[in-house]
Amino acid sequence: MRPRKAFLLLLLLGLVQLLAVAGAEGPDEDSSNRENAIEDEEEEEEEDDDEEEDDLEVKEEDGVLVLNDANFDNFVADKDTVLLEFYAPWCGHCKQFAPEYEKIANILKDNDPPIPVAKIDATSASVLAGRFDVSGYPTIKILKKGQAVDYEGSRTQEEIVAKVREVSQPDWTPPPEVTLVLTKENFDEVVNDADIILVEFYAPWCGHCKKLAPEYEKAAKELSKRSPPIPLAKVDATAETDLAKRFDVSGYPTLKIFRKGRPYDYNGPREKYGIIDYMIEQSGPPSKEILTLKQVQEFLKDGDDVIIIGVFKGESDRAYQQYQDAANNLREDYKFHHTFSTEIAKFLKVSQGQLVVMQPEKFQSRYEPRSHMMDVQGSTQDSAIKDFVLKYALPLVGHRKASNDAKRYTRRPLVVVYYSVDFSFDYRAATQFWRSKVLEVAKDFPEYTFAIADEEDYAGEVKDLGLSESGEDVNAAILDESGKKFAMEPEEFDSDTLREFVTAFKKGKLKPVIKSQPVPKNNKGPVKVVVGKTFDSIVMDPKKDVLIEFYAPWCGHCKQLEPVYNSLAKKYKGQKGLVIAKMDATANDVPSDRYKVEGFPTIYFAPSGDKKNPVKFEGGDRDLEHLSKFIEEHATKLSRTKEEL
Repeated sequence: MRPRKAFLLLLLLGLVQLLAVAGAEGPDEDSSNRENAIEDEEEEEEEDDDEEEDDLEVKEEDGVLVLNDANFDNFVADKDTVLLEFYAPWCGHCKQFAPEYEKIANILKDNDPPIPVAKIDATSASVLAGRFDVSGYPTIKILKKGQAVDYEGSRTQEEIVAKVREVSQPDWTPPPEVTLVLTKENFDEVVNDADIILVEFYAPWCGHCKKLAPEYEKAAKELSKRSPPIPLAKVDATAETDLAKRFDVSGYPTLKIFRKGRPYDYNGPREKYGIIDYMIEQSGPPSKEILTLKQVQEFLKDGDDVIIIGVFKGESDRAYQQYQDAANNLREDYKFHHTFSTEIAKFLKVSQGQLVVMQPEKFQSRYEPRSHMMDVQGSTQDSAIKDFVLKYALPLVGHRKASNDAKRYTRRPLVVVYYSVDFSFDYRAATQFWRSKVLEVAKDFPEYTFAIADEEDYAGEVKDLGLSESGEDVNAAILDESGKKFAMEPEEFDSDTLREFVTAFKKGKLKPVIKSQPVPKNNKGPVKVVVGKTFDSIVMDPKKDVLIEFYAPWCGHCKQLEPVYNSLAKKYKGQKGLVIAKMDATANDVPSDRYKVEGFPTIYFAPSGDKKNPVKFEGGDRDLEHLSKFIEEHATKLSRTKEEL
């Protein structure tokens, strides 16, 4: 029995040891896992630190330093002069410039003292690209004590090195601004003395003004080199309030051209080369002299637009001076001509001191005079000349196209006939055949403007009218004063069908075509969604105040506004008499011309009981505070909350 007991005892002891080992293994494994996790975290932190160090580290590629959003400020902080190139990896000009830039870096590295040369990938360093207004590649700038100096020379080693060395000199200071600074003390003296001068009215806080400033100064530099120079000037409209009021400045920046003190609107580009080209064109005479009869005959035979000719004795003729002043008012929209030739006067059947307005042969018809004449004297007001030109600038049935639409065909109602319009030799007869049908109707409705338009040029408009699949070769529509559009039912086109259509419009029997997204099934959110079909029922509801935002889905400013606009709607959610709404103006028609959308986002307040006089939000920041203030100022149905009481 003893050996057996001894065996059992040994077996029991073995089991105890096994359990002890197993129990010990569990905690050891957990401890090991915890240690591994800590080690992993430490490794990740080390990797993050390494990545941060990599971003902060200034690397060098072929002698050129590589800067980015992370390391830029730290690197340039203690540098007197740094040459910078903003590039894009895909840019062909940048790739072509790279070897030259590497040579520049090696030369300036040996300078005494050395001048660092760096490059910045503007597609990834977006903060720096925005900060330095980089809009093209490559953009070269010289940083002098932290201030950027634009490099405007050629991209050659010699010129860039010379300019950098010049800027690096201890006594170098930026050249004074070429743009003149005007105040009430010097404004009249400078402007009245200038044959032509461009003046910018700006506000120091205005983002658009800040963006324009460097382009404006560059243009001023170039135009100052011309002979004679064309001066550019600026006025701080927030400080010179009397000047701003005198010239009806209501937004920033406002640019005006002055000729011997007389103001004219500036409608040109807002970048360096656009400003230069525009002002050079504006500095020339508004009317061009016609020397030969052949020129007039060519205008009539091959012309595509109204012909305006003033006939005078000579340049000293006071009537000629008045004509020039009137031409300046319309020079962007029309081409003006003048002549001192008695032969041309005889051909035109006019006398010296007369203005003739006529159409080229292809737009003439038996229903309208061949030409219109006006006597011009030294005492004739330029406004009278302007009115005369505008009155007869269009033929009875003209050719509406993209190049003249905004300048010629703004008068409403406008009757448009769409087909394949082509005045080239092979197709002119067919084009004129359909135009003659329109003429027969147009002569009886002088209160309307009539035009033909190529269906391909206006494919989008034809589609919005629901006529792109009409199956007809010729379609017609009427665009009225309020922005509404009316389409003629597809049927074989002739003078009679067009006459019936125009007559029905005149009698108010037509229903407008409204481009509209589907009406939302669920429209219970704080911001009401408006579409073309619901504009009248929501925005034009006479019983409610409505704040309406017109937006475009692709618009960055609109996306930025969205959370603010949602917060605004939630803030006023309890106001039953107030509606906060939005409308995609790219997918829906705005059925009222009182709500003009010329940019995105555009915001209007439509007060109850006065929907024809909406108030446009402009000038202030599009934040919750300013939008709330705008509502509070114009609301008619706002009830005060308990908290306010």
